[in-house]
Amino acid sequence: MEVKVSENGFKIESAEVIGILAYGADAEKLSLEPLSGNVLDFCRRAAVNVGFNAKKGSSIKIPVDFGSAKFVIICGIGKKDSETMDHIREASFKAVREAASVECKSVVLFAEGAENIDISRAAAEGAVLGTYRFDKYITRENDEKFKAPETITIIGGNQKGAAEGTILGESQCYTRNIANEPANEVSPQVLAAKAVKLADELGLECEVWNEEKILKEKMGAFHAVGRGSANPPRFIHLTYTPKGECKGHIAFVGKGLTFDSGGLDIKPAEYMLTMKGDKSGACAVLGAVRAAALMKLPWKVTVIIAAAENMPGGSSYRPDDILRARNGKTIEVNNTDAEGRLTLADALSFASELKPDMIIDIATLTGACAVALGSSTAGLFTNNDKAGERVLAAGRACGERFWKLPMNDPNLRELVKSPFADVINSAGRYGGAITAAMFLEEFVGKDIPWVHLDMAASDFIEKPYSYYAKGASGFGARTLATLLMDVKG
Repeated sequence: MEVKVSENGFKIESAEVIGILAYGADAEKLSLEPLSGNVLDFCRRAAVNVGFNAKKGSSIKIPVDFGSAKFVIICGIGKKDSETMDHIREASFKAVREAASVECKSVVLFAEGAENIDISRAAAEGAVLGTYRFDKYITRENDEKFKAPETITIIGGNQKGAAEGTILGESQCYTRNIANEPANEVSPQVLAAKAVKLADELGLECEVWNEEKILKEKMGAFHAVGRGSANPPRFIHLTYTPKGECKGHIAFVGKGLTFDSGGLDIKPAEYMLTMKGDKSGACAVLGAVRAAALMKLPWKVTVIIAAAENMPGGSSYRPDDILRARNGKTIEVNNTDAEGRLTLADALSFASELKPDMIIDIATLTGACAVALGSSTAGLFTNNDKAGERVLAAGRACGERFWKLPMNDPNLRELVKSPFADVINSAGRYGGAITAAMFLEEFVGKDIPWVHLDMAASDFIEKPYSYYAKGASGFGARTLATLLMDVKG
């Protein structure tokens, strides 16, 4: 699919679908630019007949006979003084989704002010996300029609904004595709192969360690988690280095559990569903570095993934085991289902050795965070308020929700300590997201700004909303990429 901006002399009726992102108003006063003449009168009457007022999230599809155009789809973005870029994304998504449902090949989108880079970027993001569907394993006949358009043209759009939005949307779809794959298709080895393929396509550096190398490199916590599975762990180290200007070095660390059974502290059956998505952090950092490389952003980006399966095999690690992480700290295991933080401990230790300007890890880490914040907001924890605010601003700019949680409770910090080792891997139910973050901080180098993003629950969409389809959300990829773009939120 191609997203482009209109050229001089472009005729809107050359497309099969005309999508209008309209500001909220009474039906009689709706601005339906760029329509004119009879088709404008017809569409206005249709809007009046159903009382359509273009409130945020609303849409109306009107059949027309206008050149090649078969439908006009009007999508509301709300009142002009309250609209956000996310409203633009959502309206653009709706227009393209509707076009896909009637199997139209070409769409034009009109948004007032599309010459603005932010509006064109948001419209392109929403348009690309509107084409997403994960149906590669469905072979049966499906009554629901869906065919992504081949071309989407933004009328009067900003070329740079449209190009950036296309890359951001495609990178989120790339993230979703990997996260949606079941564990029998994406093991740690396959995830590593996907990273190698991405590196080959984009000219990135990539190194993959097998289990022997992982153990040799003193990653005892990570190795312990992966040793119970028939699919051995892989450590992935990917680097994008810009040509020319470089503003600094950021390390992205993604949790890469391709499946999590809970290990010997096995999960109940219903809690294993969607555990294919426990690799969503890893998928997000791969999507982010993809976007950075394609946009040629002026930041060196290191991606680190400790990929493993947490399974209850005969070689599994056990409760009461004491593990030694790469930075030398010892960890008492009191819950083998608190495995993600063990893999991240060694990944963060490795990242710290690289001395980046900032480390950001993203993980489906704790049910406690999902209980606290729900399924559409991720928790943010940091040792540096300035770094945390940068990530929050990037999230606001791209429409991904984060909420900062405290790290300064000395009573909770005491719970992370163990009487038999330096730290314990699970500090109990209360404040579980905070104590998990405190645990991770033990493996971050001193004086390195660090942000931890806990996206448990926001990684998976049970009920579609806004521009999210059911399944993996791809959450976090656009925030990390937007951070590198320095887009203000």
